[in-house]
Amino acid sequence: MSPELIFATVTISLALVFYTWGVFGERRHGTLSLKYVLLFWAGLACDTTGTLTMSHIASQSAATGFSIHALTGVIAIGLMLVHALWATITYRRGSQRAQQRFHTFSTVVWLAWLVPYIIGMLVGIPAIHLQAVCAIGTSIVVVSFLALFLFTRDRRGKDGASGHALSH
Repeated sequence: MSPELIFATVTISLALVFYTWGVFGERRHGTLSLKYVLLFWAGLACDTTGTLTMSHIASQSAATGFSIHALTGVIAIGLMLVHALWATITYRRGSQRAQQRFHTFSTVVWLAWLVPYIIGMLVGIPAIHLQAVCAIGTSIVVVSFLALFLFTRDRRGKDGASGHALSH
């Protein structure tokens, strides 16, 4: 594995760590703090850096065309940028109501970001190395199950059917 590929893989994996920490920390606390806003920006910076590095690697290979992985990656970075900007504005305004509702958008953006992450992992890891179509389908199935789990859990928490809610 080339140093450039290692760098890209590490930075994109750091994006997963920072973004997941920010989204689920904010969900757990039910309010948006500066710590979570900074984690969103760190996740965006890492993902953008890793993606640009991966794009550079791909441009030097025999691969051609604009793949679905590249398209979903660009969409995910755009969503992450909108999310980080909205988080910053929401945090600065200080509206408690807006901060408490922000976690739903955070979760949707995180789920959307997972699609290209999972596709890249399934296509890029030599031990797995699925074909693109299988990787796309698998990523959509995984993300759909996560969404179903998270939003069902939220609903049960709000309806009082479970012992705790993530929106506290």
